[in-house]
Amino acid sequence: MSETKEPNTRRGRDARPPREVHPLLHRLWELHPRLFGARFRPLKVGIFEDLVARHPDALDKQELKQALAQHVRSTRYLEAVASGDARHDLDGQPVEPAAPEHVQHAIMEVMRRRQPRGADEARAWARARLVQAIEASGLSREAYMERIRTQEPVALALLDEAFAELAEQAARREALLRAFRASGRTVDEFAQMYGLDAEVVRQALSQAETA
Repeated sequence: MSETKEPNTRRGRDARPPREVHPLLHRLWELHPRLFGARFRPLKVGIFEDLVARHPDALDKQELKQALAQHVRSTRYLEAVASGDARHDLDGQPVEPAAPEHVQHAIMEVMRRRQPRGADEARAWARARLVQAIEASGLSREAYMERIRTQEPVALALLDEAFAELAEQAARREALLRAFRASGRTVDEFAQMYGLDAEVVRQALSQAETA
């Protein structure tokens, strides 16, 4: 008996029911709204053990593992990690930065999920996030690549573009610093002379001087 397949149309795709949210996630939202509420936060390493210790009689361990697994694989959670947000504890306090390799993975996974809605837009988003992630890590190109250890062609191409953009930004800041020093003006005078925002100039000069 042959099976009739539904045409691959937007209407057909939208008609599929959304994945059911694990019931325990609703309970976690009530208990810790700063982590699981309207805004998702990256979770600190060891959050499972912290939850069990905080709520020993309220949370079934097996159910909790399943709920957390669904949570950290959700697009909203991955977007939070990709944004560079810090990892947070049960009280909603930032405790540590997300590791570069975790941010890298989140960026690439979110890009993959966004591609059906627009490949170019997804790639541009990923490149901008990678620029932010590399800069925030404070690592050299060699050290960053050593941390993330990717051989995926698309990821490597995007990283090349991100590092090239960072190099261009650094060159522009260095040129600005040279022009400012040669001008003999104050920052405000220099910014006004070139029609620039003084605060933006101050930030660029500070970054150039500390590079």
